[in-house]
Amino acid sequence: MPRSRKAQVSLQDTPYYHCVARCVRRAFLCGDDPVTGNSYEHRRGWVENRLLFLSNVFSIDICAYAVMSNHLHVVLHVNTEKAKSWSTLEVLQRWHALHKGTIFTQRYIKGEDLPNYAVALAETAAETYRERLMNISWFMKELNEPIARRANNEDKCTGYFWEGRFKSQALLDEAALYECFYHACPVTCFKHDAITGAAICTVF
Repeated sequence: MPRSRKAQVSLQDTPYYHCVARCVRRAFLCGDDPVTGNSYEHRRGWVENRLLFLSNVFSIDICAYAVMSNHLHVVLHVNTEKAKSWSTLEVLQRWHALHKGTIFTQRYIKGEDLPNYAVALAETAAETYRERLMNISWFMKELNEPIARRANNEDKCTGYFWEGRFKSQALLDEAALYECFYHACPVTCFKHDAITGAAICTVF
């Protein structure tokens, strides 16, 4: 029986996770479609720009990533101590870079005088957002959804762009971490890129 994402992620065991998201319906993340002749290289930039943006919002470090023609790999490090160090205001500012929040969190950020109950509601919301900002499921959601919308709009279609939810693997020790780098980045990607020009890998 498949395990829930919550059961697969245990920050007490390891903060490192290898995540993979795969496209459906012969959709492309980058490279050229040999059937239609269309180029999707520009979508590589979508992924990279989104990763850069999210790394500045979440308390999650990007250790490595690889953009392949029909799927992507990303190795993430969840920095819980960093998230815990944020003030309520910083948490809300980071979350509002992604979503509107609530009327109380919006007023809190503006520095308005709020009654005690409103301050309590804003602080409670901030703690919820803090948890989300160090959650790999939320990270992958915020990565995949905008790309799917842009790709569907460009392809003039609707429906799923990604194959179900992303897959994740806990990297429990240093050997597993280096093995992941070896297989996902940079060797596999380097060879793939040399042959087809349809992949890229970056290790930070």
